[in-house]
Amino acid sequence: MYALPANILPLSDNRTDPALVIRPAFPFARASGFNWLQLMPQLIVTREAAELGLVATYHVVEDLRNRQRDPDFDEFKDALCARLSSLYSQEFVARDKIVQGFRDLHWSVGCSPKKFPCSIEGLIKFLRRHGTLPNINLAVDCYNAVSLETRLTLGAHDLDQVEGNITLQLAQGNEHFVPLGRDQHEPVQAGEYCYVDESGEILCRLDYKQCDKSKIKLTTTRCLIIVQGHASTASDLVDYGRDKLVALVNRFCRAI
Repeated sequence: MYALPANILPLSDNRTDPALVIRPAFPFARASGFNWLQLMPQLIVTREAAELGLVATYHVVEDLRNRQRDPDFDEFKDALCARLSSLYSQEFVARDKIVQGFRDLHWSVGCSPKKFPCSIEGLIKFLRRHGTLPNINLAVDCYNAVSLETRLTLGAHDLDQVEGNITLQLAQGNEHFVPLGRDQHEPVQAGEYCYVDESGEILCRLDYKQCDKSKIKLTTTRCLIIVQGHASTASDLVDYGRDKLVALVNRFCRAI
């Protein structure tokens, strides 16, 4: 049996129950006059996905005020990149248990990590080549910074483009997936793990690539942040990644 992190709760005591629900650490709305628990989307992890060792937590941000960039964040990012550039040598990455854990995950579902590298490997390669991180927009840059520091995979989705709850599950192979920056459907193979909304749209394939429809834009005002690890990452690291990202978004994107 796998051990459940403290923030992952069974839906019931019945061991045949097919899924686990991850509860967020923070309420997403503070307005009075309604029950926000009834409106909050949930992140559900199927038992098949959990048995791979996948662990995740999330946070919903309302009243996001995204911008292209911020000089104070640029200063924070420059200091972070300077510190990590000297640490993330090729030898360090090759023996790092967190990065290797994502590679092992991909192999476990029949996907080559060379063909489908996890997102953190792309960030580290960009850092080593350019000495910094790309500027997409401030909200995206915040989660890329936390991903680089923790070596966890982080993502965010525009909730106005997501239908219902999100499930981390194994693909059947017939799901619809349009990768970020594309306008054409890309097939996925059965058995891959993926995040899917209630419309059946894949929001993120493995921890390799997000979809285009829920990408974070300058006009995004509501988003769901996901922080994901694996069997070799401590649950407190996953919680740290979430808390650090929430703090950055609150500081630089002026989330209320």
